[in-house]
Amino acid sequence: MTDLELQRQRRDKWRLSGKPIRTIEDARAFVEEVGFCLMYPQRPALLAPTFVGAFVGADDHLPEWRHAFKDPRAAQATELMVRLLRERSAFEANLFEENNGLILAASVFPYFYALMGERNPKLAPKPGARSPYSQLACDAYTVIQREGALSKQKLLEKLGGGLSTPALDKALGELWTKLRLTRVDYRASEGSVWDLLYRWAPEPVKEGVGLSVPEALSGLVSKYLDCVIAAEPSELETFFGNFIARSKIKEAINALLAARELSFVHVSGKSMLQITPEKVVPVPSPRTAAR
Repeated sequence: MTDLELQRQRRDKWRLSGKPIRTIEDARAFVEEVGFCLMYPQRPALLAPTFVGAFVGADDHLPEWRHAFKDPRAAQATELMVRLLRERSAFEANLFEENNGLILAASVFPYFYALMGERNPKLAPKPGARSPYSQLACDAYTVIQREGALSKQKLLEKLGGGLSTPALDKALGELWTKLRLTRVDYRASEGSVWDLLYRWAPEPVKEGVGLSVPEALSGLVSKYLDCVIAAEPSELETFFGNFIARSKIKEAINALLAARELSFVHVSGKSMLQITPEKVVPVPSPRTAAR
């Protein structure tokens, strides 16, 4: 395989070759095929598709999240992505730049939850010196648990006390990063709508709780390689290193190599990992079989 061939295969799979996604059916199929994607490109670049790139059908002059507010393509792509969240065909995780979520297909999300989520999701978070949750985050969780899904604007009203929007954003980020909350909708007049993840999507959460970390990471690594076609080990470590120790990534890669589920392929002089191709068993012709 040459580097040009690899790039061509990626562009086709990532919908960057002039075949944009425009319908909810297209969007659903795209997210399911790639497994996960960023909403917008970011700097430094990560080896991963973007939802806005698939919506545009190209990767030239794509908006980053900082400039998305003035790009009508970003607004249209966001509207389509939110429809996926509403129907639970996709989930959004808070891992990278602020306001640039990682979009995960419903089939992939349980594996991600196994790495990032709480093993006892119904146990309410508590503040403390060693807790990743502030008092405000715990208060916000309690209000949503009691009231049901709430927009950020209504949550500000419920919490009261002259609370600032940046302070609430920080608290919601703490809960979102640990998959305690998830964005389930967006309304232009009120902003994002939040709900408890275990209440919004009980089955994926239950499935994720039942997966071991090695099992989940192996599944995600395999899906990632299916998405990018082939990648150098360092590229996998860069991507997954955003949410799990690099030592565990190396262990997962070695286990998949030992099981022959992954193999190396040379791409323009570089040694890259790929999903091991299925062996093609030749079918004898009737004349050969009769001998």
